[in-house]
Amino acid sequence: MALPEHERREVPIFTYTAHTDTMPARTSSTSSRPVSTRGARATRSGADSAAADAPHGSRPEQVYQRLRELIVQGLLAPGSRVVETEVASRLGVSRTPVREALQRLQQEGFVVGAPGAQQARLTVAPLTRADVHELLNIVGELEGLGARWAAGLPPATRRGLGKELKVLNADFYKTGRAAPIDHGRLYEADERLHRKIVEACSGPRLIALHDSVKPQAERYIRMYISMLTSDLKASVAEHDAIIDAIEDGHADLAQNAVQLNWRHAAERIARVIEVAGERGSW
Repeated sequence: MALPEHERREVPIFTYTAHTDTMPARTSSTSSRPVSTRGARATRSGADSAAADAPHGSRPEQVYQRLRELIVQGLLAPGSRVVETEVASRLGVSRTPVREALQRLQQEGFVVGAPGAQQARLTVAPLTRADVHELLNIVGELEGLGARWAAGLPPATRRGLGKELKVLNADFYKTGRAAPIDHGRLYEADERLHRKIVEACSGPRLIALHDSVKPQAERYIRMYISMLTSDLKASVAEHDAIIDAIEDGHADLAQNAVQLNWRHAAERIARVIEVAGERGSW
């Protein structure tokens, strides 16, 4: 997960070079020094273990999944450089699966190329207000469909689903009230509730679309969740509205309630970004 900047851990698999021009005064613990100086101080056992996880000849899917995980969890910071040869070396694979994985990540918006530069000049996509607005509203539309269809289930099934969702929402609230708050657990508690709604009555196409888009939104939520806990009660109330609509079989209300929940999430994160600044866009 992405921790607040003062708690950010080193990338355990491979280091990276970040943009150095016009860097802000406050930086995370993953600094922008060249990888050669930082890699030499990395824990040997961690690097060896990483290589073992992705043996030579592994499929591009494995490299893609590992890189996407690092980006989503904030271990590859927004704006940081992703070097094809370095990734291949650290993961113990050839450049071919890395190149294919990076092409896929670029198509999905996880990494971006510098204007006019070769593909090798790739960086982790920045976190911006415009992007969070687009992504979270798309997620709201997808999950809204899931909630709409869940509200069309037979009454007994809806009641059973409602009970499960209420337990998940209570766990979300309890996790958010703990001291100190485990922000990783808080995100996961929220994710379990939303995923339950999607899986309740959705077909393979909606689930596939959700699996593709949700991790991109997850980057924002994990990065900024430590700054959003003041809105915990509002989020719980919005979840309650979703659950009630599903239990009562009100398809329109269920869909609208999910869309509203995500629209509010986008607005909350956009306000945080406005104060904290867009990450990786320097």
